[in-house]
Amino acid sequence: MLRGGWTHVVDLTMLCSAPPPPPSPSIHSFPPEAWLVCCQGLRSSQSTMSEHMQLSLALCRIGLYTCFRALCCKGPPPPRPEYDVVCIGLTGAGKTSLLSRLCSEGADCVVPTTGFSIKAVPFPNAILNVKELGGADNIKKYWSRYYQGSQGVVFVLDSASSDEELEAARNELHSALQHPQLCTLPFLILANHQDKPAARTPNQVKKYFELEPLARGKRWILEGSTSDHLEAVKESFAQFIGLLEDKDSEPARI
Repeated sequence: MLRGGWTHVVDLTMLCSAPPPPPSPSIHSFPPEAWLVCCQGLRSSQSTMSEHMQLSLALCRIGLYTCFRALCCKGPPPPRPEYDVVCIGLTGAGKTSLLSRLCSEGADCVVPTTGFSIKAVPFPNAILNVKELGGADNIKKYWSRYYQGSQGVVFVLDSASSDEELEAARNELHSALQHPQLCTLPFLILANHQDKPAARTPNQVKKYFELEPLARGKRWILEGSTSDHLEAVKESFAQFIGLLEDKDSEPARI
């Protein structure tokens, strides 16, 4: 800093481009070759620093752009399709327990359905709006009033029930498979309570219910189930959702 507030700036490039000063008799001077090497090294250092700064700025711009796209430009995930499903079965078949487990509800929240209830059961690729109908004798006669608008049917039976109760479940399933509002819909049939000693296997249920001749030409799945093995139940519903998607993608018939 000079007097009067002036600042003197030394331009290194001008300094390097200027001819070397004449040698002084009292001071040892550098030879011209050494002076040129010094100036070339200074220019090379300045060029390298400039390249590094440009590269750093470019990387910063790329990082900021990536963050901006991730935070601001990423759209919401596509909505999952929803299907309206009716769930029927006799009292004690385990309909409410299975649906409550699929909705991650505690066991203390399970109360037998006396009329009907609706649960939105979430899955990775779809949401099932399940209308569960009570299975008591005074409720079964009203089942058909709630069939309208259904896109699929879940029928739950107690595979460990008595022969008399199993025959009653067989009759109800046959009625549902032949009902005008349900006969063209996909069916998921769950032979529940497979963990009980007296449980019939799915193959035994299929033979006893005569599903092969009765449901020929229809889309249906028969699987064993128990509320203690939720992953197997989810897999059965995943197959059922596949049938619903196939049904949904069919062209409208005129």
